[in-house]
Amino acid sequence: MATTTIPISSVRISPDNATILANLGLLAELAGTWEGDGFNLIARPDFVQNSNLFLQLNSTRETLKIDPIGSPIPNRGFGQPDISLAGLTYLQKIHDATTGGALHIEPGIWITQPNTTYPPEAAPAGQQLIARMGNIPHGNSLLAQGIAAAFTGEPVLSAGAVVYNGSQFPSFNSTPFPVPSPPAPPEPVSAGILQAATSSEALSAPTPPGPPGFTQYDLSVTPTPAGTRTDPVPTGITQAIVNDPILLLQNVITQQKANGHSFSGVVLNIATQAQISFFQKPNGQKGAATTTVNVPNGAGGIENILFLEGGSPVGSVGPNADTALVYATFWIEKVTHPTKPTFMQLQYAQMVILEFEIFAALPKVNANIGWPHISVATLRKSFS
Repeated sequence: MATTTIPISSVRISPDNATILANLGLLAELAGTWEGDGFNLIARPDFVQNSNLFLQLNSTRETLKIDPIGSPIPNRGFGQPDISLAGLTYLQKIHDATTGGALHIEPGIWITQPNTTYPPEAAPAGQQLIARMGNIPHGNSLLAQGIAAAFTGEPVLSAGAVVYNGSQFPSFNSTPFPVPSPPAPPEPVSAGILQAATSSEALSAPTPPGPPGFTQYDLSVTPTPAGTRTDPVPTGITQAIVNDPILLLQNVITQQKANGHSFSGVVLNIATQAQISFFQKPNGQKGAATTTVNVPNGAGGIENILFLEGGSPVGSVGPNADTALVYATFWIEKVTHPTKPTFMQLQYAQMVILEFEIFAALPKVNANIGWPHISVATLRKSFS
């Protein structure tokens, strides 16, 4: 049956600001310049100390500039009438808070999408389909899809429990995990199971689900070999934070709550694949039970330059440092107080799984490992 529809005009002229922000829906408060502090944890190959692993820990300073796209973005097709996307461009810059050295720069776009019929895709009532597209100079591009939803109450962690208020993801833990060697499913990380919250290298050794013995992650010991972890560890970074960097976000919320602040806002959950598996207990204890998260509107994907994919031909030996998975939760927070001015705060926790082999991980075995690269930050909207 034919459907009568008004096509999107080929001439797109920006409407007034109120209409532009209204079209963004739950993404509207992203617009602006955000500044603040955070923490970055990444494991990387180290050829200085016997080709071992180096664990890099950085306290960070970040600027995130986000601008609305003034006109609608038409998506045209034959399966259903045209749809319009609305979006914002962003430029993220992160540097080390101590040295000022550059760590990360990322241009990208956030979009919100209406419900569709071809394919059938719809957000729950009051929520929105969203996606983030990012480009990283290391040679990666990502498309992470998900859902935006309103929240009220204490963001980040629920009081007294390892449950992330509004987040679809049960863990942002840093402990590495094994990824089976090829042949493997199309999504490399789908063959691995991410660690539960509060996992640690101290719990990993010496038995599966390991891998054991990465002393870089244990702040109570000098890593073997020496010199394969950031030294000194940034001020204020404890073992608990190395295990679960998202605790830094909770520390901010706990202090603000004690000062009488309350919270409401929007939570954004995005991922580059639709299903992600997690252990239910730290380091897979007590039967190694797992849970699979079905990310609403999740999926998308990641592209890596061939150097990162590794192997000759590609995939035959193992990746150099292949990005296999990205998932993240962003909390856009309106922070209010009975007697003090209201302000806007943006907190996020992002997990990037890198895969690369490390010969020294297990004796006489080339082990392919999923290495969590975690970034967290608390930013406030500034006048810049």
